[in-house]
Amino acid sequence: MTDIRFYQLLATPLEAALPRLLEKATAQGMRAAIATGDDARTQALDAALWTYTAESFLAHGRAPAPAAEQPIWLAAAIENPNNAALLVTLDGQRPERFEDWKMVCDMFDGTDETALEAARARWKTLKAAGHALSYWRQTATGGWEKAA
Repeated sequence: MTDIRFYQLLATPLEAALPRLLEKATAQGMRAAIATGDDARTQALDAALWTYTAESFLAHGRAPAPAAEQPIWLAAAIENPNNAALLVTLDGQRPERFEDWKMVCDMFDGTDETALEAARARWKTLKAAGHALSYWRQTATGGWEKAA
């Protein structure tokens, strides 16, 4: 069964929180696909992953790079050309088939009431469909605590 997680951003923006999550996933040998929601965000995250710390970067790519070689793939829509086990969705995107992924992380801005209400609706729909879900809330220091 796919591990479905909701991540409520509260203390840091996506560009600061996402690299930490991706570091953990790639350290475990997972490939990741990030569905950004639009091309502008894909470009912004592309730049952020190269420069989020002075000491390191996260190897990644986006079209037109050769996808199969990329441990992390960035795209506006949900796709899996790099054979990723982890899917991170932004802007409320949802895969058609959750079973195609080992883990799906739904990240959203918890300070935006519209985004929060939309995430609650997605949670209820997935819960009613019988999926096992977990909910992670960002702490003041940028870490995560399991809330449900």
